[in-house]
Amino acid sequence: MKVLFTCGGTAGHINPGLALARMFQQRDGAEILFVGADGGMEQELVPREGFPIRTVTITSFYRSLSLGGIKHNLITVKNLVTSRSQAARILKDFQPDLVVGTGGYASYPVVRAAAKRGIPTAVHESNAEPGLTTKALSKVVDKVMVGFEESRKHYSHPERVEVTGTPVRGDFFRMTRQEARQALGYTDDLPVVLTTWGSLGAQVMNDHMVDFVARECREGQPFHHIYGVGQRYYQRVLEKLAEKGIDLKDYPRVDVREYIYDMPACMDAADVVLSRAGASTISEISAIAKPSILVPSPNVTANHQEKNARVLSDQGGAVLMLEPECTGDKLYEQVCSMLAHPTQLGEMSRNLARLSVTDANERIYQVLKGLMK
Repeated sequence: MKVLFTCGGTAGHINPGLALARMFQQRDGAEILFVGADGGMEQELVPREGFPIRTVTITSFYRSLSLGGIKHNLITVKNLVTSRSQAARILKDFQPDLVVGTGGYASYPVVRAAAKRGIPTAVHESNAEPGLTTKALSKVVDKVMVGFEESRKHYSHPERVEVTGTPVRGDFFRMTRQEARQALGYTDDLPVVLTTWGSLGAQVMNDHMVDFVARECREGQPFHHIYGVGQRYYQRVLEKLAEKGIDLKDYPRVDVREYIYDMPACMDAADVVLSRAGASTISEISAIAKPSILVPSPNVTANHQEKNARVLSDQGGAVLMLEPECTGDKLYEQVCSMLAHPTQLGEMSRNLARLSVTDANERIYQVLKGLMK
């Protein structure tokens, strides 16, 4: 059996594909190939998990009608033509039995080409409201799998839609909180706070976190803090902390990283998570029932992160803070307030457990196996 997964752009698109690929490999001995976009972070993350990857030349469409936006879109049109022939070559070489898109612009040419060739195809959309790629592909694929029941109304062919939840890597379920703390080298009883604003980072939030980190250092590091800055802004954060007189070597409980490669262990160990509200992160937080402070990105299509976040906050599983309302001090005080009330944290965890779809991987696996029959 040969299964091709296509995804890219952010870890939120890549990680669900990796979770499903591992499942097919372990259960069926499937031969796996990933296809991503030239220069995408999938070219780093996928090989780390032991899977081969090929790429196509594809870029996004800008909604702006500025001169820069128009020029960018003309390049994207050219790349669509290029990626079509690249996708055809990859399909001819690999001869997949199934093609699955889990988000990102790289999915479009590959899944579309596979559908035209009669290869069983499916896409998975993690967000409450579908993105441009999923909407376009929903007209040609055999199945659309979604994370939320309310998502079904956004598709013109509801008979093709299956509500499955969003896949979460099995690594998130392998350790208890205590085991994860030990794996990270924590030998005391201080709580753990995990902060991540996405795989690429977010300038506004990272600037707030400079104030957050400076304050926690001044106040004696009252908790362990794992802070994934993101590739774009890592050096900027280090420089701004230095301007405030913070040398991280003097504060061992503050672990500032460019990227968090051991996210399952870090999240398992955490008592409170600060993050954006991408669908993959929402699913991970729900699956292991971690209380969180969610600050949705305002720079995404159709404001889908706020819609994702409200699914959790409306049920008492998370605190929702909009980016314009955030400051480093407000975030710090909210974290301290939550940590000071363990009963509240326990209630939030129970609310999340009721929301989570813990068998999403199995549901998706069964849908995809059914397509191949």
